[in-house]
Amino acid sequence: MPLLDDLAAIREQAIDSLKAAADLPSLEQTKGAYLGAEGRFTTLLKQLGTLPREERPAAGKAINAAKQEIETVLQARRDALELLAALPKHPTDFTLPGRRRTLGYLHPLTQVTEDIVRAFRHLGFAVADGPEIEDEYHCFDALNTPADHPARDAQDTFFLGEGETRPPQGNGRLLRTHTSSVQIRVMKSRTPPIRIVVPGRVFRRDNADATHNPTFHQIEGLYVDKGVTVGDLKGTVEAVFHEVLGADVKLRFRPHYFSYTEPSFEIDFTNSLVKKLGKDWLEIAGCGMVHPAVFENVGYDPEIWSGWAFGFGIERIAMLRYEITDIRRLYENDVRFLRQF
Repeated sequence: MPLLDDLAAIREQAIDSLKAAADLPSLEQTKGAYLGAEGRFTTLLKQLGTLPREERPAAGKAINAAKQEIETVLQARRDALELLAALPKHPTDFTLPGRRRTLGYLHPLTQVTEDIVRAFRHLGFAVADGPEIEDEYHCFDALNTPADHPARDAQDTFFLGEGETRPPQGNGRLLRTHTSSVQIRVMKSRTPPIRIVVPGRVFRRDNADATHNPTFHQIEGLYVDKGVTVGDLKGTVEAVFHEVLGADVKLRFRPHYFSYTEPSFEIDFTNSLVKKLGKDWLEIAGCGMVHPAVFENVGYDPEIWSGWAFGFGIERIAMLRYEITDIRRLYENDVRFLRQF
């Protein structure tokens, strides 16, 4: 049968061509020449209709068997070429010891944040979180910050929208200036007692220099219950700073003004690191008893509930702990700097 004679010749040519393919593109080209829509095997199949009826089954069976054999050779050659493509392009000594992957370390800001959170957890605090894009109600109004407060001016706060200026109606979106907005969200969604700590990124219109950056990190604590006093506030603050900065830390509380706490205090601290800087005290945090107006804004009765809140910058703690003199080093991702920690 002439068709079967052609089949035998095409089969041998196809197998030889596939085995001789030098790379994957050549292999695919050879596959198309024999098994493609216009390939030689496709042409043979089209010729089946010209054979006598009684010869067609045998011819079709032979063509399919040959095609399967060629596909087996094709797959074997493809596997071999893919393996070769994965091998190094240059001479390689496989007897050399392998290269160990370098393990990274936690960023110093992450280390400090986790240490602070751990100290609060030891005192029974839970971690809360909230959006970085806020509205003026949660960031200012609910915290008893008046409309004419400097923090609400466009020169201090990143407002979002056309022109990045504060909308006249006072309800615009902004990048939060502190994590205190999370306190409002938690108090409006839960009833006391509340004991939370809120770490997070905040944003202010500061020019970057050795001690300022427009993006930085804060952590705030909030405790609300019946009978909470300034004594509870001082005890908690001392416990946290002793655990984070060492047992030699001493604190002092200075009267101050914050719109969302009353009374309010600035916290100064001293220890061996502060003495090493040639200073007696360094301001480290702000705190106070939650203002009754804030409780009223979230639906708490200030005659029943009392509480305190305090917050501080994580970068400040990291710079003191690791004796870093320029805050910008924390954001440069310089491995030579970061591997020290």
